[in-house]
Amino acid sequence: MATPQAPCGTNGSDESTIGQDLVITGDVTCKSALVIEGQIRGNVHCASLVVGESSEIEGNVVAEDVVIRGRVIGSIRGLRVILESTCHIEVDLVHASLAMEQGAYFEGRSRRSENPLASDPPKSEKPAAVEQHEATGGREESSTRFIRTLTGTNSAEEHIDKTLA
Repeated sequence: MATPQAPCGTNGSDESTIGQDLVITGDVTCKSALVIEGQIRGNVHCASLVVGESSEIEGNVVAEDVVIRGRVIGSIRGLRVILESTCHIEVDLVHASLAMEQGAYFEGRSRRSENPLASDPPKSEKPAAVEQHEATGGREESSTRFIRTLTGTNSAEEHIDKTLA
């Protein structure tokens, strides 16, 4: 008797994966955990999200648990957000809990909220980071926005906050 197979894109443990050879233009919605190794040009809404080290999202992210290892440009709304050392994000970030590893690159705004999933931005409205990214053609450009990079210390008091001129 043949054993049933998991649907395409899942590993059988309520987790879906978007492979590194995939580029999706459009919104992605998943009722379970989602692992992204490829590229998405659109909004992502799921229960929990892991953005792989070589992956990229250009759009709005909404999930209860968010782990970022790759690149995100847009906005992130999550109850628990973890920015790992390999991430590069240019986002408007709304969270209940935020953890940032040493070496993580974060440019944008961060705001704590008791219920960050409650209010979604209008779908037609692009986050400021996406508009700036599109206006510069994806080129890095100096900014007067807040940037926080954790240096090689373990103490929270020793982090460096700086504003670009």
